[in-house]
Amino acid sequence: MTCRFRCGNACAHEAPNTSDNAYFGDIVASVLSRRGALKAGGVLALSVGAASALGSGAAAQPAAPAQQGGPARGAVPGTDFAPVAPNTQDAVVIPEGYEQGIVIRWGDPVLEGAPEFDFNAQTAAAQEKQFGYNNDFAGLIPLDAGGRENLMVVNHEYTTETHMFPAYDENNPTEEQVRIAWAAHGLSVVAVERERGGGFRPKPSRYNRRITLNTEFEVRGPAAGSDLLKTSADPAGTKVFGTQNNCSGSVTPWGTVLSGEENFNQYFANADSVTDPVAKERLARYGLKGTESDRKWERFDKRWDIAREPNEPNRFGWIVEIDPHDPKSKPVKHTALGRFKHETASIKVAEDGRVVAYSGDDERFDYIYKFVSNGRIKGGTSALARRHNMSLLDDGTLYVAKFTGNSPAGEIDGSGKLPADGHFDGAGEWLPLASGKKSFVPGFTAEEVYVFTRLAADAVGATKMDRPEDIEPNPVNGRIYCALTNNTNRGSAGNAGADESNPRVGNKHGHVLELDDDTTGTKFRWNLLLVCGDPNDPGTYFGGFDKSQVSPISCPDNVAFDRHGNLWISTDGNALDSNDGLFAVPVDGPERGKVKQFLTVPVGAETCGPVVTDEVVTVCVQHPGEDAEDPQNPTSHWPDGGNSRPRPSVVAVWRTGGGEIGRR
Repeated sequence: MTCRFRCGNACAHEAPNTSDNAYFGDIVASVLSRRGALKAGGVLALSVGAASALGSGAAAQPAAPAQQGGPARGAVPGTDFAPVAPNTQDAVVIPEGYEQGIVIRWGDPVLEGAPEFDFNAQTAAAQEKQFGYNNDFAGLIPLDAGGRENLMVVNHEYTTETHMFPAYDENNPTEEQVRIAWAAHGLSVVAVERERGGGFRPKPSRYNRRITLNTEFEVRGPAAGSDLLKTSADPAGTKVFGTQNNCSGSVTPWGTVLSGEENFNQYFANADSVTDPVAKERLARYGLKGTESDRKWERFDKRWDIAREPNEPNRFGWIVEIDPHDPKSKPVKHTALGRFKHETASIKVAEDGRVVAYSGDDERFDYIYKFVSNGRIKGGTSALARRHNMSLLDDGTLYVAKFTGNSPAGEIDGSGKLPADGHFDGAGEWLPLASGKKSFVPGFTAEEVYVFTRLAADAVGATKMDRPEDIEPNPVNGRIYCALTNNTNRGSAGNAGADESNPRVGNKHGHVLELDDDTTGTKFRWNLLLVCGDPNDPGTYFGGFDKSQVSPISCPDNVAFDRHGNLWISTDGNALDSNDGLFAVPVDGPERGKVKQFLTVPVGAETCGPVVTDEVVTVCVQHPGEDAEDPQNPTSHWPDGGNSRPRPSVVAVWRTGGGEIGRR
């Protein structure tokens, strides 16, 4: 059920990337000697919102991993807790000595005048004022120096109508049900107050806001006004109503929020009516196919019908930016960052003040991108600074990544066995796609590069990856970390085989990539920090740490960092017969790679959007109970218990009696 409504059963279909890009295993390994690695550079942490990193032009080198079996000399600050064991409980299970509480649930009031949630009497008007359905990303923006008053910004990725309504006819949804779903998408901005010695409590505020599929967005950047974006409702190609399937995101150094539009393709009908071969190829590359859509929204608004509005799909799949400090501001869709199934975009600021946005395209065999601005950041979080800094994402150069391995191709056998040098690692290059009105891809105009970025990246030979999802800079060491969730089609007939950055065929557990990037340049070094799965499986790797001392982890999805620079990973789709969870892992020093599970989420749920502060951890618990064959008998009754309906929610965890997370 989750796969059906979140991504249109993407993994049940052939991957839309049918290009035959070359693979790096054929490159001469001597060219990639570690002696050519980038020199270490300084990193300055910028404490704004979720603290994006100010990095140098050359990121710091990874520390040498611990020797296999080498004993740790004491828990790394931030990870000193008793790990939670894998389990299948219908609860959020947390470490001993910690407490938890719900921050906000689907249907809870956000705006003034919102009614209390009533599962059996929902209306679109009520949902416009209530917390939306599902919740993937969460960002926390402090409004005071002590972090007592905050703005929490949450994505509402998708709706599961069969679970949302007590009576839902999949063949004949009512118009009111459809309009409720439109209102349940988008984002919520909620003021939250830190409770003394506890979690967060929502409060009425002038900042509170709902952004839905009815909210007007401004289209900006080099593709704004393109003929490829014009519709009958927007003949100028500069205005879009709504954002949908918003997956992960990030808080920018200037205090706004970036959110990625991901599996937008599933919402559109009648792609099969298109006969023009170029248009058909473009639609197919983005997974747009079929006749009637699953949700059947096209019955109530022609914009979801490709036969009547052929350009409407081109208006989704962007990075959007909202200013939570100004509830009357118009959200923006940034075309300069390209159009694909964005998981997120996360910002790093270079030494010269330019900003770099990293993004992954969450599809099997798709790519990793970065954008480098031409302009430079202005300090502060004033309205003037925010307006200037938001404009940085409209002018710059868009790149896609090509990876090269450091080992002979014959040593990558698809099992996950380490090559002779003991590491999955190598070098890489950022291939330019477009800058402003200039295209670097033969046969593509700049507008075509931005609107059909996947096809442009195919043309330049980017490296096919195993579902690159969240990608973020570490505010302490400056390196970039990317979760690659899984790809069971790797190595199957007609599909790309294993390579050093995707070293397993039938990859059902995923891995975590670490980049040592030249920030504004075109070169990087890389290695795999984790090759996930059961530690007893010889095809797993935990940064070189003793595998008998780590928690099993499967299907990494979102990443975050604590003040100490430890990596926190949330999972989606655990293939180890346990509930999904949140894990902490040091990335430097003798405990590099020591994965410890901090919590698990309820039955059928996904762990999303972790926020890790000194005293509180929050996670979004998305689609609890959605693995039920009968939607009216869900497998979870979390968070309210009893026979209640499950409700996607944000949960906070803190130490009993107060104190710092992960320090005993």
